[in-house]
Amino acid sequence: METEIRAVLTGRIARFGPKGEPSGYRKAVRADRVTVTMVGLSDDEQADLVHHGGVDKAVHHYAIDHHEAWVAEQPALASALDGPGAFGENVSTLGWKEDDVCIGDRFRMGTALVEISQGRQPCWKLGHHFGDPAMVGRVVGTGRCGWYYRVIEPGAIMAGDRIRLIDRRYPEWTVARTFRILIGKVPTSRSDIADLAGLPQLSRSWRARCHAMLG
Repeated sequence: METEIRAVLTGRIARFGPKGEPSGYRKAVRADRVTVTMVGLSDDEQADLVHHGGVDKAVHHYAIDHHEAWVAEQPALASALDGPGAFGENVSTLGWKEDDVCIGDRFRMGTALVEISQGRQPCWKLGHHFGDPAMVGRVVGTGRCGWYYRVIEPGAIMAGDRIRLIDRRYPEWTVARTFRILIGKVPTSRSDIADLAGLPQLSRSWRARCHAMLG
């Protein structure tokens, strides 16, 4: 399993939203090689470190494959989706979606080694970027969420580098399935939730969500 990085993106903190809150949501495409550290890409910033960034959410990956479906459903989004970065991602690829990758998957990305920790949970910033608060619900409903990596070994990446699967431990726990259960709230058995909570590779916040669901 292998694909190519179409774009690497980073962003600095700037005012965002109707109240001018600080955010690093807006990303710019990088033409150079970018260092991957344990807490994310160099020159990429997050203002809200409670909900964004950190070890479990160091690198955000979004599938540009979804753009066609978004535009087919919402033609007004075409101009916002004419290239990568609309979802605040750091890495954009073509060929993989949430059904293709799993919690705990490890990839060699450029020279870095990364591991999927959780799907991306949408927030109000997504709705503001697209000028449509309903986008948050649409992401939840469609499962076109993207996913996060933690960094196992630092390195560097740039557009054109390959991302190659190194290890898959939990093929039954795709990002799509995990997102449907924890964010989409699709009914599932307590045993499934307990199994998911037991995955050490699942992010700390999503394991806490599992435990909350179990009561």
